[in-house]
Amino acid sequence: MTPADLADLLRATAAKVLVEHGLDPAVLPDDVTVERPRNPEHGDYATNVAMQVAKRAGTKPRELATWLAAALAGADGVAAAEVAGPGFLNIRLAAAAQGAILERVLAAGSSYGTTDALRGSRINLEFVSANPTGPVHLGGTRWASVGDALGRILAAQGADVVREYYFNDHGAQIDRFAASLVAAAIGAPTPDNGYAGAYIGEIAGTIVAARPEAVHKPEAERLEVFRAEGVELMFAHIKESLHEFGTDFDVYFNESSLFASGAVEQAVEQLKHSGDLYEKDGAWWIASSEYGDDQDRVVIKSDGKAAYIAGDIAYFQNKRGRGFDLCIYMLGADHHGYIGRLKAAAAAFGDDPATVEVLIGQMVNLLRDGVAVKMSKRAGTVVTLDDLVEAIGVDAARYALVRSSVNSSIDIDLDLWASQSTENPVYYVQYAHARTASIARNAAEFDFAAVAADLALLSEEEEGELIRTLGDYPRVVAGAASLREPHRVARYLEELAGAYHRFQTNKNLRVLPQGDHPVSATNAARLVLVNATRQVLANGLGLLGVSAPERM
Repeated sequence: MTPADLADLLRATAAKVLVEHGLDPAVLPDDVTVERPRNPEHGDYATNVAMQVAKRAGTKPRELATWLAAALAGADGVAAAEVAGPGFLNIRLAAAAQGAILERVLAAGSSYGTTDALRGSRINLEFVSANPTGPVHLGGTRWASVGDALGRILAAQGADVVREYYFNDHGAQIDRFAASLVAAAIGAPTPDNGYAGAYIGEIAGTIVAARPEAVHKPEAERLEVFRAEGVELMFAHIKESLHEFGTDFDVYFNESSLFASGAVEQAVEQLKHSGDLYEKDGAWWIASSEYGDDQDRVVIKSDGKAAYIAGDIAYFQNKRGRGFDLCIYMLGADHHGYIGRLKAAAAAFGDDPATVEVLIGQMVNLLRDGVAVKMSKRAGTVVTLDDLVEAIGVDAARYALVRSSVNSSIDIDLDLWASQSTENPVYYVQYAHARTASIARNAAEFDFAAVAADLALLSEEEEGELIRTLGDYPRVVAGAASLREPHRVARYLEELAGAYHRFQTNKNLRVLPQGDHPVSATNAARLVLVNATRQVLANGLGLLGVSAPERM
């Protein structure tokens, strides 16, 4: 019996009890909350449903909880139900009922934890979108991990997710990038506000080697050559780095196409005619302050040129035109103002502002020997995706970046995350998977197939804890999807790994028979438990884009 099954049983039982006592079952919530108590001595699960609805039903919480406990006493799969405090209900399941969770895990396999809750929803998930003026920095790397995991999690709930990279190949930053490349090619100083770092010299050298005549062209032509070639080379490097990091995109959208196609001009004119832009001081403004921005924003400047937000407005319209129900933007810590302006753009086009969601990621700091790491080998002033992967590897980098809420800044201790130690969270989880795989390999030496597994024999405390943790997985994934919080999956995996390690280190709970002893029904039941744990660990690591090694 999974937590969801128990919640359904509780609701049905509560409805029946209320009717029997002449009370209205309509007061019951659609979803009854079922949680695991912090103290296992209080039971396997607990619910506060009696405290939630008693007053509206016309009774006292403890009285309703007492009625529920009596009604549940004979329910299939429930071993005991006890009232606690002012009206909590603590429930213990029969071992056989808990064992049914294992059967469900193994029957579903890699699909365990997936649902159709978001079936029919088309989601555009835009993340990273780093400017093609340098390697992906740590902030973008955090989104490469979190965004990719969120896409996997949303897809696991049935959504049609399109991962999109907004390729910023238009604007002043590209002009500065091109000028920096030219300066490096001709041996001139880096221009003011230009880009420095070894990568600039490397790209400039590559362009000169392929196009030696470029440096001798007139200034405007030379800049254009280095702009086009440099952006292409830089973006090729970005895509390669992200691919090696395990993050790929379905769509690479060029910002410049919005201007070249006239989409920006059309979007602005549409908003002017609809009255959603207003004119002040010779410029055109959008009332983004009404949607959480700290001020209204200029869309068309007084000189008639489009401000940066004009491209954002046209880009949103383009996304909606492609049929997306929800547009999720994952932006850096300095982009809070984008929440209001993007929601204002949605409202201006007649959409519900809720069709826009903006997630803001906080800073990432690297530490080595307790000291901040600030310099990159190639970028000069920032630490990049490549630097992080070189220091601790892809799996550790992805896991370290995804295991904390994006609302919090994180410190990554390079020494810890590079270590093969149970203090290293990703090693701790992967090692649990490797141990389950090792048992499965060793079990092949025994004739387990000849012995039926009686899952009701899994009655020890460590076994029950592990089973209940496995039963929580679908709810964790669903919560991670609805709250846009992939870190919930990572923290769950650490909890699951801990439950498994406690089970495995109890010498009285052997999975494989000792010596010449034959396989028992208990051995067979524990192997089912190990295999189910292996499956869920693999499923969860897969959602995070982290490998599930068979050996370590």
